[in-house]
Amino acid sequence: MYSPLLVFEKAFSATGSLYPQFNIRPDPPRLQPSPSTRTTGRSVSKDSRPVRPSAIAGYENWPAYVRDRPRYQAATPAAQDLSDALGVPAVVPPTDVTVHWEETYDGVTTSQLSWQLGFGPRTTGWLLRPAGTSGPLPGVLALHCHGGNKFGGADRLVTLPESHPSAAEARAGHYGGRALATEVARQGFAVLAHDAFAWGSRRFDLSTPPWRTESALEARQSQWREAGVVPSDAELYNAAAGIHEDTVAKAAGLLGTSLAGMVAHDDLAALEILAGLPGVDAERLGCIGFSGGGGRALAMAVLSPRIRNYVVTCMMTTFQSLLPAYLDAHSWLLQTPGLWKLGDWPELTGRSGADGLLVQYALADELFPEEGMRDAHRILESLHSADSYTGAFWPGGHAFTAEMQNEAISYLSRTLGAAGPARPQPFAPSNPLATEDPR
Repeated sequence: MYSPLLVFEKAFSATGSLYPQFNIRPDPPRLQPSPSTRTTGRSVSKDSRPVRPSAIAGYENWPAYVRDRPRYQAATPAAQDLSDALGVPAVVPPTDVTVHWEETYDGVTTSQLSWQLGFGPRTTGWLLRPAGTSGPLPGVLALHCHGGNKFGGADRLVTLPESHPSAAEARAGHYGGRALATEVARQGFAVLAHDAFAWGSRRFDLSTPPWRTESALEARQSQWREAGVVPSDAELYNAAAGIHEDTVAKAAGLLGTSLAGMVAHDDLAALEILAGLPGVDAERLGCIGFSGGGGRALAMAVLSPRIRNYVVTCMMTTFQSLLPAYLDAHSWLLQTPGLWKLGDWPELTGRSGADGLLVQYALADELFPEEGMRDAHRILESLHSADSYTGAFWPGGHAFTAEMQNEAISYLSRTLGAAGPARPQPFAPSNPLATEDPR
């Protein structure tokens, strides 16, 4: 059950905090929704001209942050090429990581953390580990998908005492009803799942949308009214954020970065936090992601030498296969201007110093043509030895099913040396008709 912070402090009062380098806040702020995105009357200036709202509300200090920072310096020239192509700003690991609360449920201990990256809103993340373990544990960075859901972020990957409906919907629609980060932790890992730039706690404030976003949102609201639909706060926000992503990409390009570059910046900071946690073996780190999270995993494996093994699920194809019909199936998170000049998407894995990767393909994936996935598989086979690359083709559409998760977790356990759960855990099928573990 949920343990308030008072209990957390008491439990560690004898030996000191589990996180001695962290702050402890007595009144933990919960992730609160922004005010509902709404159409409002436009304010007027003294000379009667309408006043334009901020197009980057909540991130007004972002331009100065990027302009004043050098490029992220990768460990190898091959990795530096990707850093330069994405425009990743240099990363300074946060020093103000705060623990807000901790609870243990069903064999997994979860702690809510937060940190400030120097621009934009404070980041929320969750650290998960098997209950009763002292480490050192292999660490995994769990990277959430895009999913058209920017109202939430990593909360879709974590079993929480209070789960927002948008997170539950994301789990049901994309993750087989499972909380991926919690499931990985259960098998003997320390897992960090955090909100990326523009998602969840790091989302833009669209309570007063920029005019272009507002106009497009009005059309969507008209469709809802005609259909008799009353959208939730999350649905309103996600509709606005989907339109606003173009504005974010334009701003990023003007600053010499990209949406993917800014997300990578946040991910690299989170990876440094994970590597520095007590009880985490910094020599045994990996990452895992589905869809946009899979693209983030590939980028991390190239940009950071800390990543030893990684999993890319439902995010592998050739760029050529996206032309002409599949371009608008994807966001700016994949389609960074000029990225193809650096190499095809599967070829970028050759720039990583990781020991190995698992790529999972869904044969009926609505976002990728089968030919493109099979071509990518052949490219990966030519780039990597049989010991370092595993490609797995699964039936079904764009989803990280329970069976695929089992395969991915087994891969990470084998390659990173996880000891398994602290005690045997019964199989909890996401399909109520299932009677045994499919693996």
